[in-house]
Amino acid sequence: MKKWLLNLLTCPCCNTEDGLKLIPEDPSADEISNGVLQCQKCDKNYLINEGIPRFVNPEEDYAKNFGAQWNQFRVTQIDRISEHNLSRSRLLNDTKWPVDWIQGKLILDAGCGAGRFADELAQCGATVVACDLSSAVNACKTNVDNKIRYTSNRGEVEVVQADLMAMPFKKNIFDGIHCAGVIQHTPDPERIMTALPSHLLAKGKLFYNFYEIDPFTKYQVLKYLFRRCTPKWRMGTLVKFSRWLCYVFFIPSLIMSRIPIIRFFNRFLPICSVHPYGVNLKQQFQLTLLDTIDWYGPQYEIRQFHKRIAELLEKKGLDEIKSEKGFVWAIQRRRE
Repeated sequence: MKKWLLNLLTCPCCNTEDGLKLIPEDPSADEISNGVLQCQKCDKNYLINEGIPRFVNPEEDYAKNFGAQWNQFRVTQIDRISEHNLSRSRLLNDTKWPVDWIQGKLILDAGCGAGRFADELAQCGATVVACDLSSAVNACKTNVDNKIRYTSNRGEVEVVQADLMAMPFKKNIFDGIHCAGVIQHTPDPERIMTALPSHLLAKGKLFYNFYEIDPFTKYQVLKYLFRRCTPKWRMGTLVKFSRWLCYVFFIPSLIMSRIPIIRFFNRFLPICSVHPYGVNLKQQFQLTLLDTIDWYGPQYEIRQFHKRIAELLEKKGLDEIKSEKGFVWAIQRRRE
């Protein structure tokens, strides 16, 4: 980790804005691979291992399947490594953040997985703190440190392993917070979504993407029948099961995706079909396999109603709140 990250960190167990003491201290070192971060208030220690500050004990990790998933499929969604632009397109289309706004900003990617969006934010010139509960942080760091096809104005990415319900960051420090595809897989989504804005600077931008409450989910019979068992499976079993489903349903889902009148019914297949134009069939299969594992692996799937989230953020004092199915955008109120 770079030493500048230390200025953003605090103890997640204490109600304090005090910083953490680095042990051993080396004023000449700009990069820290291993060490300890110590809270001066409660004396709790947090390890820095392989350049990643780690605020999570193994028994606190309820997302072990995600960690295994992202380490196995590390580069699948990384645009510049897998040579597509799916992550960049989704980032810019969904957040509605202009590239010229992103450049030079300090942005938190909360729930980074293997780093698909953290990497694209950096490619746009942002300084990014990528945070995840699971061992996916190892895949994320490997990806963002791989210098292939870096843009000329690329920003830095620092990776932190932490729980979104106990964030180790000081208040009022980020220009933007990006949280996509993770909230529904936590035990208390509302708690997280109301807590994250406290880390924003005045006029900072907030973006959430989540599973929306959808009446059609009750017709996804096979998916939810399988999910009664699959979150408890080992990753190897889960991958084999998901691959078998993809072998059976990938071609039907591809055909259905190309026919507008029946495309809607693709959602009722027991795979999460991904068929973007401009991506070859091998990549489409790999993306479909990955998202199918993403369906069946998580311990939690707690869907949200976007208007409810907008109301909660309004009560927290955020401005310019907009919401639609699966999305919420907001601005942190200017602090006096």
